[in-house]
Amino acid sequence: MKTNKLIIVTLAASFAAVTGALAQTATLPPASDKQGITYATDIKPIFDASCVKCHSGERAKARLHMDTLAGVLKGTKEGKIVTPGEPEKSWLVKSVAHLTKDAEGWMPPLHNKAGIKPLTKDEIGLVIGWIKQGAK
Repeated sequence: MKTNKLIIVTLAASFAAVTGALAQTATLPPASDKQGITYATDIKPIFDASCVKCHSGERAKARLHMDTLAGVLKGTKEGKIVTPGEPEKSWLVKSVAHLTKDAEGWMPPLHNKAGIKPLTKDEIGLVIGWIKQGAK
């Protein structure tokens, strides 16, 4: 029994080290060159498909409501996730681009029960462009 526990702990530590290393070497895709990106027309459809299942309603994870612009701009119980004009400082970008130090901060989570896939580079680029343009 102790051996199994040791193996599980070792595997978990190895996974964390590998994903952490991958996150640190990853780079952001370029910002979309689309002009006039808005939450309502461009970003909400991405969030509806990839985020709102967990981040909406009375039981929103981390008290983050991604189904409205106001909710996204308000952020989580920990603080803001978007810094308008500065995508590189926005936790949202780091999270969807898998640039957080550990995989637990990756959104959507890699092995989520809903089977939601990670955002594509184009979707991440659109989110980056939206934030760069002021997150409106």
